[in-house]
Amino acid sequence: MNESFPRFDSGRARTLSACRAGLAALLVALPLAGFAPLAHAERADKDKPLNIEADNMTYDDLKQVNIFTGHVVATKGTIVIKADRVEVTQDGTLLATVMISYLAGGRGLEHNVEPPEVADPEALQSVKEQLRGYEETVPHFVNALQPIEWRYANDPSWVMREKGDQLDFNRVWVRADGALPDDPVLHTATMLYCSDTTVLDSIITTHGLSWGFDRIFAATVNHSVWFHRQVDFNDWVLYSTSSPVATDSRGLGSGYFFDRSRRPVATVVQEGLVKYFPDKS
Repeated sequence: MNESFPRFDSGRARTLSACRAGLAALLVALPLAGFAPLAHAERADKDKPLNIEADNMTYDDLKQVNIFTGHVVATKGTIVIKADRVEVTQDGTLLATVMISYLAGGRGLEHNVEPPEVADPEALQSVKEQLRGYEETVPHFVNALQPIEWRYANDPSWVMREKGDQLDFNRVWVRADGALPDDPVLHTATMLYCSDTTVLDSIITTHGLSWGFDRIFAATVNHSVWFHRQVDFNDWVLYSTSSPVATDSRGLGSGYFFDRSRRPVATVVQEGLVKYFPDKS
């Protein structure tokens, strides 16, 4: 698989992190392709029998626990829950474990977090324009393939660092660089791939640091995404992230994807191992 996203100056661990997200994006299409659209829950659902289908089932008589594995589908009236576990291996090495689940629970309570106020993407510079003059500072960003179009609503880390500023958030408009086919699964998978980029940036920019300028090692420990609505990744989507905590060389990056109508389409939380090596001079 070709690596497509800009690589940070953190070595192979961060590069592998991007590859893991890409592989997960491809694999998530398999179970998602069979997911039914949201159904309207019925009051009678509570009286309907619970049916569970799976490839395998084990029963622990002592604990009285059933364990279902492989293409698990639980149905109770109009309520449908699907789940699966995917392990990604290459040359016998485990690269990632993906846990995927799906729930069609029907209509219910609804509210949304409000997106931040940012400039329209059409009024912002492209990331290629913002990289001009930084070819030697962040060469991995400059030279990488960029299948995702980025437009920062704030200064990217390398510009912020040169100004001597700090940022406790990161907001960037993203969309596919080229038209995606009319396949909702592919749009979701592309967003999932994109979700691994910039999410840890706020851990370092909160301290006024940047890739390229400072000696930083970063690697993804785990990555979780909750999908709320179908995304159209041919249109601009705002990826707004921040870091609520960093300690013991580990940090969390979290945030949301918002569509142009200001609705959250996905929530992302990533834990990263982040090591900073200050200049001894």
